[in-house]
Amino acid sequence: MACHEIAGLRLGLMRLLGLNDDAARQHELAELGDGAGHPGPIRSMCEAGDLESLKRFYEAAVSMLEERVAATRSDDPKLPYLRSLIILTKKVELDLANQIGNLTRLFSDLEQMHDFVHEIYPAD
Repeated sequence: MACHEIAGLRLGLMRLLGLNDDAARQHELAELGDGAGHPGPIRSMCEAGDLESLKRFYEAAVSMLEERVAATRSDDPKLPYLRSLIILTKKVELDLANQIGNLTRLFSDLEQMHDFVHEIYPAD
């Protein structure tokens, strides 16, 4: 059993952040197995070009996981793990949204600070 949602998110973040850690990349690809090559939100996360797309693909992957858990028999020995994975992925989903929100606020704050500097020192 593998945490494909987390591995896909890590690969997407590595791409967007410009992290070139081949060992970490290989570790996450091994976690995904052939999942990185199948069409769907996991592969899309690995190839995301921006944070909003990454977030959207992650949310889609979590939704698919929730559907899988809902379809799992109550006596399946994997069910406790899958339920724990739902908790983990939901927490990560909240963290990702918060981080994107923080970066969006930073972007806005930079413009406000830029404007403030020009109030003090008008541009020529």
